[in-house]
Amino acid sequence: MIPPEHPVTDKDTGRLEAFSDGVFSIAMTLLVLELKVPPVAANSTPAQLASQLLRQWPSYLAFTTSFFTILIMWVNHHGIFRLVRRTDSTLLFANGFLLLLVTAVPFPTALVAAYLRTPAATTACEVYGFTFVLISLGYALLLHATRRNNGRLLLPHALGQINHRLRSCYLIGTPLYLLSTLAAPIAPWLTIAICTVLWLYWAIPRNELDGAFRA
Repeated sequence: MIPPEHPVTDKDTGRLEAFSDGVFSIAMTLLVLELKVPPVAANSTPAQLASQLLRQWPSYLAFTTSFFTILIMWVNHHGIFRLVRRTDSTLLFANGFLLLLVTAVPFPTALVAAYLRTPAATTACEVYGFTFVLISLGYALLLHATRRNNGRLLLPHALGQINHRLRSCYLIGTPLYLLSTLAAPIAPWLTIAICTVLWLYWAIPRNELDGAFRA
């Protein structure tokens, strides 16, 4: 654990970033486990196999949405740490909490893939949307951890960019993910649509000083 007074003049986040990259990559890899090979039958025809593959479209949708969501989360995480020059225990724990939520993404993805075509789709989509509510709050917690004590953990002049990312969490990410969760009992498809639109929004490059994407 690095004490807050640790005297570092250059960037001191290498171990934290490498650890985080590993967690993101594992979470993305686990998503593919939801893509199942249809059961083999001795008399299966090409048309039957094609039909079975097409019936698994909820799995493809959930996999694609969640994969790109985690990918963009990783890009934004990278963008945040391009602005951070040192760590302390609060930042390490805040980052760990975010990674805990990232590793949970394959679970709601599996729920959506399994239940999207059933009456239980409302509950599956509620869990899916609420997972991203928590992740958005996890990013806000991480951003708060970087800006403590007037941004002493940040590179010079980075505090304004961190504040902008934090506003995006509070004004765009958390409210819309919460809306997607509340929409699930009415229209499960709306939950998936809102989450998809949001990851498309987060993927749009912004003209920022650090050259990264906004969180």
